[in-house]
Amino acid sequence: MNKPQSFFHLHLISDATGETLLAAGRAASAQYKDARAIEHIYPLIRTEKQVAKVFDDIEEEPGIILYTVVDQKLARSIDERCAAMGLPCVSVLEPVLAVFQSYLGTPAGRRVGAQHVLDAEYFRRIDALNFTMEHDDGQLPANMDDADIVLI
Repeated sequence: MNKPQSFFHLHLISDATGETLLAAGRAASAQYKDARAIEHIYPLIRTEKQVAKVFDDIEEEPGIILYTVVDQKLARSIDERCAAMGLPCVSVLEPVLAVFQSYLGTPAGRRVGAQHVLDAEYFRRIDALNFTMEHDDGQLPANMDDADIVLI
């Protein structure tokens, strides 16, 4: 007889896109083959009012809370709300930032979405994607000399 598959709610709260949390949450939950995570993703949470709304949702479907919020006041609010509800929560970046701070001897900059810098390299990649889409399936062959690589 097969054991019924269990599930749990995994709440991911981020002040940016939530990509970091999603990767960490999925990596951890993949280690539990008999328990399926129902993911609740809350991106761009940057105010106390937004945190309150998130916790209204969490109250309906309690579970594990992972978060990446660089504003320490909001992080404390999340920790306090989790403690009041008796729910486990983890600030995914804090232990890593603490190690960096200890090793580098300087505190983190605490910039929201800092890994998503819109620099020259980012725009070069976007231009390459746009070029690829414009020239897909042999479209605009006159511009092929501008390609870095052509796959046939």
